[in-house]
Amino acid sequence: MIQRSRLLSLALLLAAPDLTAAAGFPASTPALIGTTEPMAAHAVYFVMTDRFVNGDPSNDHREQGLPNHGTWGGPVPGAPPGREDFVGYLGGDFRGLLDNAGYIRDMGFGAVWLTPIVEQPDESFSGGTPAAWGQMFTDGGKSGYHGYWGTNFFEIDEHLPSEGLAFRELTAGLRARGLKTVLDVVVNHGSPSFSAPEQRDAFGKLFDAEGRLVADHQNLHPRRLRPQREPLHAFFRTEPDIAQLSNFDERNPAVVDYLVASTLQWLGQGADALRLDTIKHVPLAFWSGYAARLRAEHPGLFLFGEAFDYDPQLLGTFTQPENGSISVLDFPLQKAMGEVFGRRDAGFEAIAPALFLHDGPYANPYVLMTFYDNHDMPRLDADDAGFINANNLLFTVRGIPVLYQGSEVGFMRGTAEHAGNRNYFGQARIDAAAANPIHEALTRIARLRATTPALQRGLQVNLLFEGDRAAFYRILEHDGVAQTALVLLNKGDTAARFRFTDKVQPGRWREALGGMTRRVAAGAAFEAEVPANGVQVHLFEQPLTEPTLRAAAEAAREGIPHP
Repeated sequence: MIQRSRLLSLALLLAAPDLTAAAGFPASTPALIGTTEPMAAHAVYFVMTDRFVNGDPSNDHREQGLPNHGTWGGPVPGAPPGREDFVGYLGGDFRGLLDNAGYIRDMGFGAVWLTPIVEQPDESFSGGTPAAWGQMFTDGGKSGYHGYWGTNFFEIDEHLPSEGLAFRELTAGLRARGLKTVLDVVVNHGSPSFSAPEQRDAFGKLFDAEGRLVADHQNLHPRRLRPQREPLHAFFRTEPDIAQLSNFDERNPAVVDYLVASTLQWLGQGADALRLDTIKHVPLAFWSGYAARLRAEHPGLFLFGEAFDYDPQLLGTFTQPENGSISVLDFPLQKAMGEVFGRRDAGFEAIAPALFLHDGPYANPYVLMTFYDNHDMPRLDADDAGFINANNLLFTVRGIPVLYQGSEVGFMRGTAEHAGNRNYFGQARIDAAAANPIHEALTRIARLRATTPALQRGLQVNLLFEGDRAAFYRILEHDGVAQTALVLLNKGDTAARFRFTDKVQPGRWREALGGMTRRVAAGAAFEAEVPANGVQVHLFEQPLTEPTLRAAAEAAREGIPHP
């Protein structure tokens, strides 16, 4: 959600564009569109780079940190028989990602989100609570394989690049293969900074673009820091926050300058959008200035943040223009999807309240990042049908879909961090994915979204969210495009019938996944049968003329505070 696109969208709404002259629609017809944000066209595939594919073993650095603080491998203690998880690097890198860009694109994705790329400590962490099976925030013995423990925000971690393949070359290669790059950045913290028996390596330290030490936590508890007397403490807050991580003081102009400069460096090397880690742990006042400085050099830059919270009011705060117009990961919808498509098997009625289509807390719900699991929570605990049904909703409902690596085949379903959630995916699983029923169904619906503007940016009008059935419209009339999608979802184990007599547009409809066409007469019902665990998307390619449906679409448009 960017200010420029909002202004453009508002201007379009007020200007009343001519949709299709051939249709004879009057020039005063207002546009019907959920968002003009360009990123809305692209579903996002989320990669934890180290755990994706090891394309270049020469950058593994398997001896790093030995003999006592090695960063490679490291099984999590306490694993049940036949189970495993690791706290060290496993070899995934830029080469493995680029080599499989076609795999990602062929599924129907238009962007790749990769975890932070910046320099990490060269040893495993010797403080904190030792990592244990199934436990979060137990970081003792863990390395920075995940990328969130930065020590130099201007340098690439040595485990990622290859000869001739640094970040600039990666983004260019992904772009050439039809994929945008979403880079994960951290502004809240650096590496673990205290609780170790002794300070080791770069833990708690921060270096600038020239490699100079600019901050050092000195293995002290935050309350023991003295920023007024020790310049190397001035980058940090003096109260603890997340685990033992060094907590940046974003009120310090030098900290802000450091974070802005490092982010601009990576944007200059080809990052198209940014995911912002732990945004609720950063003062709200920081975001508007940070976003404005980035967009001054990269107009229209799309930002979305992770506020790991299920309070929509809190999440909505970050999306407002005065706070930087930052989209967010949609945790309330994620929770509802887990209930509906997981083992609980709740009815579709749990989904509708989480959408906030009208006058909700978000500046624009159509640019929220929608997902059902990620690397920080248990993966979706569902059977194959549950994943298929979850993806059918994810790629048709409002918002920008995000899929965590491996979910296309139900990889490590139901597992939490330190229990398999972040296990290595690998080339063999990618090569075998096409035979998996989840992958097959995902590819069908994701490719459809990629070629259907109404599913990307159309307004949503709900018809039915109840039990095993859901039905809704996605309506787009904007800039010469007129397209309405009627989405029918059935998550039941038997075929389900749908029949609607209200808000039915007469004319020619085409079922996009099956190719069948029908002509609906004025005043007639719309009827369809959807197979078990199935989806249908019926498309109408003309401006709407049915009064009640058009009125509902216009009401949906009016319910968006900042289109």
